[in-house]
Amino acid sequence: MSDSVRIIISGGGTGGHIFPAVSIANAIKAMRPDAAILFVGAQGRMEMQRVPAAGYEIKGLPVRGLIRPLWSPKNVGVAIDYLKSLAMVRRIVKDFNPDVAVGVGGYASGATLDAAAKMGIPCLIQEQNSYAGMTNKHLAKKAAKICVAYDGMERFFPKEKIIKTGNPVRQSLLETKLTREEAIKTFGLNPDKKTILFVGGSLGARTVNESILRRLETIRNSEVQIIWQTGKYYSAKIKERLSAVEPIDNMVVTDFISDMGAAYKAADLVISRAGASSISEFCLIGKPVILVPSPNVAEDHQTKNAMALVNRQAAMIMKDNVAPNELLDLALETVMSQGKLESLSMNIKKLALPDSSDIIAKEVLKLARN
Repeated sequence: MSDSVRIIISGGGTGGHIFPAVSIANAIKAMRPDAAILFVGAQGRMEMQRVPAAGYEIKGLPVRGLIRPLWSPKNVGVAIDYLKSLAMVRRIVKDFNPDVAVGVGGYASGATLDAAAKMGIPCLIQEQNSYAGMTNKHLAKKAAKICVAYDGMERFFPKEKIIKTGNPVRQSLLETKLTREEAIKTFGLNPDKKTILFVGGSLGARTVNESILRRLETIRNSEVQIIWQTGKYYSAKIKERLSAVEPIDNMVVTDFISDMGAAYKAADLVISRAGASSISEFCLIGKPVILVPSPNVAEDHQTKNAMALVNRQAAMIMKDNVAPNELLDLALETVMSQGKLESLSMNIKKLALPDSSDIIAKEVLKLARN
């Protein structure tokens, strides 16, 4: 190993892959300030903006996901782009000459770790979900270490390679100094009222949004306050629909929340998709949550993520197909039950795995030393 450790981190596509990747990089830099870190992502995906904003260099590949159904003729183009990506990433790996390659899932990580493994570079993969994705299952044979967040992952991966580390989360969520009252005031709301946060990720969730739009008058007449992150994709249409009704004083609507630490602190209850990173955040901050798993993900892994909590009375679940009509009623009923909120908070905290970034960073550096 050279004096300065050199590490490639690959993956992305969603915030659920990007946030852990950046957290791992930050932990490595804290332990080894001399570390040279290069990210590899997919062209046109959000990592190409988010990673440089976090202070790291990133290279983009034309890789993209398979199109369903798998026999679609469009997958010929997907396969060609994958082969192009393999050729590109071989050059990237050869030029950067890393000591370790880390994959966090997403389109780019398959090509990157495939190339790295063939060049004799030790690989570590981080699987965020309770049901392993196709890319990580494919890479498992080539990986030296596999970091997971859930029990029972030996059904996907070789048991001797698995380390239960939990999922890295955004450090800013854990470091917020705001009290609940201060956080609520930053949204211009009343600290004496119960508050529900509806959030569908950075791009939004159509079902979560529709569950509010269908019940605007119910919200207006309730004793509860709503913070609603619509997501940028749906923002314009929602603004248009809201412009046709009288303003609702007990609801704050925004396309994106930059300080999620304040939003979580303000909320007595959160309504969210069941992405692995979000769930890890809720565990660490002990936040009561109703999960609405997205049906549009591979192997329905969000439902499996959610049920890992629901089976321990650590969260509630609402199916996507009934949420537009039933989610708001469940949310209003739950947030007004202090006993239910306290029970959910206590149970979800038991599932927290702190210091995930540091544990994974130490495993990466061990591989580099070896």
